[in-house]
Amino acid sequence: MENLGRKIVKLRIPIFIISLLLLIPAAIGYINTRVNYDILYYLPGEIETMKGQDILVDEFGTGAYSMFICQGMDNKEVAKLKEQIEDVPYVSKVVWYDSFADLRIPMDILPEKIRNAFNTEDSTMMFIIFETTTSADETMEAIGNIRNLAGKQCFLSGMSAVVTDTKNLAEEEVVIYVVIAVLLLTVVLMVAMESWLIPFLFLGGIGVAIIYNLGTNIITGEISYITQALCAVLQLGVTMDYSIFLWHSYQEQLQEWGDDHKKAMALAIAATLKSVVGSSITTIAGFFALCFMSFTLGLDLGVVMMKGVVFGVICCVTVLPSTILIFDKALAKTKHRALIPELPKVSEFIVDHHTLFAIIFVVLFIPFAWFQAHTDVYYNLDSTLPKELPSIQANTLLQEDYEMGAAHMILLNRNMDEKEKYNMIDEMEQVDGVKQVLGLESIIGPTFPQSMIPEDVQDVLESDNYELMLIMNEYAVASDEVNGQLVELNSILKSHDPNGMLVGEAPCTKDLIEITDHDFSVVSAVSILAVFAIILIVFGSISLPVVLVLVIEGAIFINMGIPYLTGGVLPFIASIVIGTIQLGSTVDYAILMTSRYEKERGAGNSRRDSILTAHRASMRSVIISACGFFAATFGVAMYSQIDMISSLCLLMARGALISMCAVLLFLPAMYWLFDGIICKTSKNFKIKKAGGK
Repeated sequence: MENLGRKIVKLRIPIFIISLLLLIPAAIGYINTRVNYDILYYLPGEIETMKGQDILVDEFGTGAYSMFICQGMDNKEVAKLKEQIEDVPYVSKVVWYDSFADLRIPMDILPEKIRNAFNTEDSTMMFIIFETTTSADETMEAIGNIRNLAGKQCFLSGMSAVVTDTKNLAEEEVVIYVVIAVLLLTVVLMVAMESWLIPFLFLGGIGVAIIYNLGTNIITGEISYITQALCAVLQLGVTMDYSIFLWHSYQEQLQEWGDDHKKAMALAIAATLKSVVGSSITTIAGFFALCFMSFTLGLDLGVVMMKGVVFGVICCVTVLPSTILIFDKALAKTKHRALIPELPKVSEFIVDHHTLFAIIFVVLFIPFAWFQAHTDVYYNLDSTLPKELPSIQANTLLQEDYEMGAAHMILLNRNMDEKEKYNMIDEMEQVDGVKQVLGLESIIGPTFPQSMIPEDVQDVLESDNYELMLIMNEYAVASDEVNGQLVELNSILKSHDPNGMLVGEAPCTKDLIEITDHDFSVVSAVSILAVFAIILIVFGSISLPVVLVLVIEGAIFINMGIPYLTGGVLPFIASIVIGTIQLGSTVDYAILMTSRYEKERGAGNSRRDSILTAHRASMRSVIISACGFFAATFGVAMYSQIDMISSLCLLMARGALISMCAVLLFLPAMYWLFDGIICKTSKNFKIKKAGGK
């Protein structure tokens, strides 16, 4: 390790220059990485709803669809606007009244259910079908063009409109996330470090690693907007410790080697590499667990963050040492005394009152384990977006004026017996919350010749193999009512056509609920087992992994249980990823203290002296690390208008502080209570024979 350190020091100028040059291809890769704003895209491709979406594209040439409401416009104005929308690139078809009949013919000629479904007293509704899928760039471009054509009295609803607005909002905010995180983290580092300049070198080194990480996402072609929004601030928070450790190690070596800064840095790199590699493995293990999710957003975030940690380690032992040596004189001139004092009396109080803190831990652990399991989550992805967004206004209008929630689509065998189809429609229209079932049979009725239907309409509703029907529904996406309704509708559909499919936003969201419930159990188990195994190997102990994981899991329970007490509702993804991220990122606090406890106990020191020394030695580092993680995420939580991002960042920020408190307050009590078991089941511990409490 020391030889590697010497080589890095010797090549510090080339390393610094190459690191800057590599930013160019990384920036190009970042610019050319597509961002996906459709959460439902990450559902497994083998489930029926996703297969149905593929059939819509392949058989009907139909991707996304939207409801377009026009208020206070006469029929001629609406017809003219419809023609203009039909000319918009990537719009496949627009279905309105004049798709069925000439405008000179009164609307009363249409079946009542069709007339009422698409009209109110002062508004009318078109059905716009796009050539491309919900989150395709072409679809979002088409939505922007339609909005440019339409006036203020027109409203475009649907999932694609929500995705477009989410994209616009995220693009406005994502740079500000990084700025806020950097500013707040700079403040923390200014207070925590002994130099006014070193925080900027830390941020520069980590910034290089973040850009490398973002640039290499071009390998996968695209990333989720959740990953894009979180990866920079999360990487900043979880890898800052590595830079702090290098700096402290360098300062310690300088005390021994004096003016030989190169020798001191070479030794500091060697010491940092040993420590940081071990520390980073637990963090990587947490993100690795996300890759086991069936809902592949976890894989997306997990892979990007694992890369981020690896780049963070590499830059910490190459780019940062080179930068520190280059700016060594400036660093010496900007030194100041530590603003965070040592707190030996606090350590004594905590260790001497270990029984009290053990009781507090148990009193908190049990109820919060129940609270976190019963915290409400939401799956309706547009319910917490700002109400002033055009898509949210349109969806609200759709619910208020047309009493319409999620629209479902049915794909069934085109050759099904006509009578069977009518019977199925009748049964479905008896299901609670179903307003109408619209298809060819609804339009023509049993006595109307199919040859009279315009070809455009037939193309929308029939392909070579399938017939498409639209279910107009009153219930909101992800509600208990709509999920119960979908069970009934699917049962009816399968009884008439075993190969029929129920597709749309609500069926996909129902699948999302079922899949993520399973993912939560899998990810939690994988992350705990992975971290358990790493601690077992590092310390050669059977008991320490149980103690450390128990303390951090207690912190996670408290963090995730607080919303239950406050009446908060979390995004569904939070319950899956936060526990894993908090475990992987903050178990390092516990490992840091345990390493010193192991060293002291292994040297034959008493139980009290070992725990007290470990606490004193690690308290300041744990506080700085947790406050850095808090600073990197809290500002984003307060600023973001996208609740999914805001909630995740708030949970991570709060989780860092809760884990800090758990490690500093409860872990010493666990050491004390289980010291005998730990010493007997760990290879590097000894029990002092005399003086030994």
